[in-house]
Amino acid sequence: MKTNKIFFGAAYYDEYMPYDRIDTDMQMMKKAGMNTIRIAESTWSTMEPHDGVFDFTHLTRMLDKAEEYGMQVIIGTPTYAIPAWLVRKYPDVLAVTEKGRGLYGHRQNMDITHPGYLFHAERIIRRLMEQTAHRKCVIGFQIDNETRAYDTSGPNVQEAFKDYLKEQFTDIDEFNMAFGLDYWSNRINSWDDFPDVRGTINGSLKGEFRKFQRKLVTDFLNWQIDIVNEYKRDDQFITHNFDYGWNGYSFGMQPEVNQYEASAKMTVAGTDIYHPSAASLTGAEIAFGGSLMRSLKKDNYLVMETQAQGNTGWLPYPGQLRLQAYSHIASGANSVMYWHWHSIHNAIESYWKGVLSHNLKENATYREASVIGSEFNKIGTRINNLTKRNDVAIMVDNDSLTGLNEFPINENFHYNDVLRWIFDALYRINAECDFIPQNATSEELSAYKLIIVPAMYSSSDSVGRRLSDYVGNGGSLIMTFKSMFSDKYLKIHCDDQPYGMTECFGMTYDQFTCDSPNLCNTCFNADNTRVTNFMELLVPDTASVLASYDNPAYKGYAAVTMNRYRKGTASYIGCHFDGQSLEKLLLFLCKDAGIELSGLNFPVIRKKGINSFGKEIIFYFNYADTPCTVNITADGEDIFSGKAVSNGDCITIGPWDLFIMEVLK
Repeated sequence: MKTNKIFFGAAYYDEYMPYDRIDTDMQMMKKAGMNTIRIAESTWSTMEPHDGVFDFTHLTRMLDKAEEYGMQVIIGTPTYAIPAWLVRKYPDVLAVTEKGRGLYGHRQNMDITHPGYLFHAERIIRRLMEQTAHRKCVIGFQIDNETRAYDTSGPNVQEAFKDYLKEQFTDIDEFNMAFGLDYWSNRINSWDDFPDVRGTINGSLKGEFRKFQRKLVTDFLNWQIDIVNEYKRDDQFITHNFDYGWNGYSFGMQPEVNQYEASAKMTVAGTDIYHPSAASLTGAEIAFGGSLMRSLKKDNYLVMETQAQGNTGWLPYPGQLRLQAYSHIASGANSVMYWHWHSIHNAIESYWKGVLSHNLKENATYREASVIGSEFNKIGTRINNLTKRNDVAIMVDNDSLTGLNEFPINENFHYNDVLRWIFDALYRINAECDFIPQNATSEELSAYKLIIVPAMYSSSDSVGRRLSDYVGNGGSLIMTFKSMFSDKYLKIHCDDQPYGMTECFGMTYDQFTCDSPNLCNTCFNADNTRVTNFMELLVPDTASVLASYDNPAYKGYAAVTMNRYRKGTASYIGCHFDGQSLEKLLLFLCKDAGIELSGLNFPVIRKKGINSFGKEIIFYFNYADTPCTVNITADGEDIFSGKAVSNGDCITIGPWDLFIMEVLK
């Protein structure tokens, strides 16, 4: 979605304020150059304090003031946190999970398939739309909030899952065969005997249930989208704030949502990105989240939430808030929105600090946000709506993520760890990338010089054929360990590994272990690199050996291989090792694939894009507490100062600072 300016602002709730200060807050936002607020998503119990009794006082007040001060508004449907009266009316609205039925109090603990919940959710959405869709300040709608299925597994969900399986398998014997249910007498000889899947020890069946739960999320979001579409104007958008896996911060793919499917009916993808800051700030989470969101609809996206001061320990150093904001924009975002405008004075997020601290006065974070707002107002049209064309893509897959949760390499090493291992190494060598789903078409694959497939544990036969054809037609492919291992039901193939692609890779293997030898005889200058977590014993046929293991027990086996297959190249990484050595390997393989890199490495990060005027914009970021120097490789203009820069110039970038240029052609 293209925008006429960068949306800059924060979530704002008049309901949360300790006293009336809406004019003061609006004035402070305007002074900071902010232009957009997000409201309503968390306040069902305020808007409907009793069953069928509605009170939109706060909502109307915020809309009135937004129009008075010229602020744009994004409305969130309030369905992710249910009111107490709804639980009293329907005690079974609280989701039954593997841990039993939940208790009221936390958000996102309801059964999103419950008829009573859906009835009341539809009613509040419709009443909300009647209050808001016609308001000139309302630019769009956010459906729910970081939606998942919340592991809803009650009797109604179990029945729906059984019906879902019966649609796939008209023959129950085929169903038992597909999931290997003869093991430990788990065979089901009648659908009437189908057990509560919460107790299954069959990882394939559990994996299919997780896939079904992801479908529930897509169906739920699409249901809300259809309602909102009945009311919204043509100029208003629909989005959702997708989140990620969580490792104390945004980390890897969200395992509970198929975001490609869930975003299909939305106008624009939106996201919430949170990350370590201060001395731990790298920008990798911003880049990862941006690459994934941009790839969902192959378009610009919206950052609906990111941190201002954030979690305890995330207080940004001077310059970092600005560095982070431009990092989002450089990845293709058309907005930077903070959670939250102010620090909350009670409840669970009291110490998740907003732009303002608890005293609600101007502070260092506010003043730096004001710098960002002033700059966005001056140069925003030159850096929003960026089109990014990358030569590298990473293939991602929810089913493989589930598979490696059900059958983990070890308890501390999962799919997202492998995914981020690959992405972070690309990031640090400044190889920008897109993400593509496993079902990407041959035409979509052919748009890239290099495709990397990390730990694609689960796959169908057609995926292997498309990837082999991609290589055969001249593409370069890199695949890691634990790929092509099982079918779509997580049943392990009884053929040579990697399944269906041994000719393409020119090697195979049938043994693997968790030993930790060193790499040796490497073609990428990484001898004596320690193998960690997992290794496969690759047996080369036509493939060349790029790295071996130094343990005599593994003599004759390879650790990394490369095979020339027809017009292209297929490389296989059979083990895990440190990120620095992976960077060396990827530099070697990128060069072989004909990908030109800048030669810059982290902490200097370079990103590029084409703006609405057809001009190339180049961003240079310094993610370090010391200055850095970069050599400019094109003639252009410093976008902040308007001064000319020339090919060959050396530019010094201060700690936690950035430089942006528009290339002259």
